[in-house]
Amino acid sequence: MYVVIIGNMKKNTVNEVLLFQAKTGAIEFKSDLSKETLWATQAQIMKLFNVDQSVVSRHIKNIFQDREVHQKSNMQKMHNAFSDKPVILYSLDLILAVGYRANSGRAIQFRQWATKTLRSHIVDGYTINKKRIGKNYEVFLKAVDDIKKLLPSSGVVDAGSVMELVKMFASTWLSLDSYDKAALPKGGVTKKKIKFTGDELHADLTQLKHELMRKGEATDLFATTRGGQSFQGIVGNIFQTFGGKDLYPTVEEKAAHLLYFVVKNHPFVDGNKRSGAFSFVWFLRQARILNIQRLTPEALTALTLLIAESNPSEKEKMVGLVLLLLN
Repeated sequence: MYVVIIGNMKKNTVNEVLLFQAKTGAIEFKSDLSKETLWATQAQIMKLFNVDQSVVSRHIKNIFQDREVHQKSNMQKMHNAFSDKPVILYSLDLILAVGYRANSGRAIQFRQWATKTLRSHIVDGYTINKKRIGKNYEVFLKAVDDIKKLLPSSGVVDAGSVMELVKMFASTWLSLDSYDKAALPKGGVTKKKIKFTGDELHADLTQLKHELMRKGEATDLFATTRGGQSFQGIVGNIFQTFGGKDLYPTVEEKAAHLLYFVVKNHPFVDGNKRSGAFSFVWFLRQARILNIQRLTPEALTALTLLIAESNPSEKEKMVGLVLLLLN
């Protein structure tokens, strides 16, 4: 059973993606999705669960009234290139909600599959749709193994942090082959003017220091500079120019090198890793490209420790890993 789903709300255009219900009851996609959600008409939801239009309309009305799904963010109007009339579309959340309410053989089949999948996720702690991943499944497993090989052998990174880092890398299908061949990114994508001084960053770092000291999580040595202006020098270096052009032309390159230099050059008496991570996030926030959903605290911890334990000869690889996650 195939249903054409209309998507890509960002560009307000019509893109067709095939959605169907498998024999197991699973809702599956015929083609890969890169957007946040899918959007379907009432007619398409009718076909998916094999119910009448009046049934779908009633369920949608009740779902919105019960606030099971928020109406404003899950119902949209989109212009169809082949018609003057706008099309009313409903999100994937709404589609699934109808599936839980509809009383048809196909809807029951869907609920049985959904319950089985949810139970597996709760009991096992994860679920993997091998068919959905398709050809990328083997690459995904290899990506997990790649991260294990990149992590320091000292075991200083806890399992939770490792998994957060794996999730970040897995979304790019990182392979050890690209790592070995130095095929990692060498540049960023965001070109915008951003300027600050080492004193500005250090002032906020000092506020962090006082907060950590108040909690008993740091001493007065934390973020205390050694060698005069070494920290300010690092900040100055990421903004340096050559021939009138920035040595690190993109925001991502500046941020990646800031993290690497603070962690590896030890500009502070104590707390270089934490200071490096703070400076990294501070810079990304200043540039307004910080993605807290992707760069979680656990993942940042693992990434920072990975850099700290790396061999200095692998600097470009470490910077490339950071760029891979930012781009």
